[in-house]
Amino acid sequence: MSGAVAHNEIHVKARPSKVFEVLADPQSYATWVVGSKEVRGADSTWPAKGTRFHHTVGIGPLNVKDHTSVEEVDPPRRLVLRTKVRPFAVARVSLELRPERGGTRVRMEEHAIGGPAAKIYGFCADLLMKGRNAEALRRLKALAEAG
Repeated sequence: MSGAVAHNEIHVKARPSKVFEVLADPQSYATWVVGSKEVRGADSTWPAKGTRFHHTVGIGPLNVKDHTSVEEVDPPRRLVLRTKVRPFAVARVSLELRPERGGTRVRMEEHAIGGPAAKIYGFCADLLMKGRNAEALRRLKALAEAG
């Protein structure tokens, strides 16, 4: 049995390299990732494998400081991240970019792999993650298309 999983896709009217430029900018995560409040710093070679950025995530007055690291990178096709919002969640997020007529198909897959979030199973947990990630992809799309 595994933790919650969410799959989302969106079409972006920009080349994969343009979408990847947004993903390669650690400061952009504070804009497009739902719940992210700020990026406090990043390794200078982000998004090289093993690098990370430090973020603050929260809702209302509840804020958690942690980091996100790169597990895999294949520009401009794939980026796999390990996101941490401890003690609540650790997740693996993969972003796949493939050329599609008029732009890029972006597929986002998130697996809860640690913390209480990984112990929540079923439709409700998947639906919550899917809804949050649908909004994140809409924001990513806006950034990439704005250039």
